[in-house]
Amino acid sequence: MPNAARRRLAAMVLAVSSLVLSAGIAADPPSAVDRKELAAVVDKASTFLNSRQAANGSFSAQRVGPGVTALVTAGLIRHGRSDDPVVQKAIKYLEGSVKPDGGVYDRGLANYVTSVSLVAFGEANTGGRYDTVIANGAKFLKGLQADESIDAKDERYGGVGYDGQSRPDLSNTAYFLDALEAAGVGKDDPAVQRALAFVSRCQNLPGEHNDRPFAKKATDADRGGFVYTATEPRADDPRRTPAGGLRSEGSMTYAGLKSMLYAGVSKDDPRVKAAVAWVRKNYTLDASPGQGTTGLYYYYHVFAKAMEAFGETPFADAAGGRHDWRADLYAALKKRQRPDGSWVNDNGAFMENNPDLATAFAVLALSYCVPARK
Repeated sequence: MPNAARRRLAAMVLAVSSLVLSAGIAADPPSAVDRKELAAVVDKASTFLNSRQAANGSFSAQRVGPGVTALVTAGLIRHGRSDDPVVQKAIKYLEGSVKPDGGVYDRGLANYVTSVSLVAFGEANTGGRYDTVIANGAKFLKGLQADESIDAKDERYGGVGYDGQSRPDLSNTAYFLDALEAAGVGKDDPAVQRALAFVSRCQNLPGEHNDRPFAKKATDADRGGFVYTATEPRADDPRRTPAGGLRSEGSMTYAGLKSMLYAGVSKDDPRVKAAVAWVRKNYTLDASPGQGTTGLYYYYHVFAKAMEAFGETPFADAAGGRHDWRADLYAALKKRQRPDGSWVNDNGAFMENNPDLATAFAVLALSYCVPARK
């Protein structure tokens, strides 16, 4: 190419780049993750899951009812595998688990299991096939929420626990919001805004949205991050800090961040800014900050959903490093996949030593490792 033509081409590229930057458009660069390599990793996982599936289509149902089955189903469908025999058998099992009250459950854990099941039905809802199931499930979930039947200043207000109001926590409330998002419930819906009030009270950020004493005792290291529950810590609580606050945790911070974004909170809101600042200081895929390997695959899943919802690629950490978070996540998961295609956490907390559950979370997380097709 002649030098003059090269100069004209360079000038055009510079002009287009300037226009993009001046317009404030953050172009999402092509993913560094090779789709064929990713498909091969998921193929191995699918083969493993096929070997683990019960005759009735379920996974680990003897422990948590339909919950793990729903996670497996949603993950494989997100990889374009709706027609896989594993998925077809699993979705039939989930259909048979729907109760007359709209919930999807078997052995308790009604909020958790119904929430992940609605996400699975949402992924499978071609042609409105599951519109009624999803609508009834969303209504059922709303009935589990701590609502105006208690004082709005109560720390439980807006939250949801495994089976309802008994002990609300951020993880279950985040799943609840995932389900309402999948059901198409609007961000202004009272149930969504109540949940946002609870989520805000789980953030180490004192102010108008959180008057809990633990938030006022947050250290600089914990400020902006999220905790599992807004309940004041006991003196012997291992999450308690020397200052009397609660230690921020990686998985809860990503769960809180995505929940706020799902509830319509602006990226310019102080709560979102504080959460993102904490993430920038604690960006890692080697472990879950504040938790180590505890719930590691759950961490990978909520990391992926929050990063996609926030939409910054590459993601800048507090030290100025820039990360292709999708490639980082893919690498972290690929190196942990076992020869049989599964993932297992040697740390048995939260049941992640169960390969069905750990593999389900890993497959779901991998579905975010390439940008969604436009």
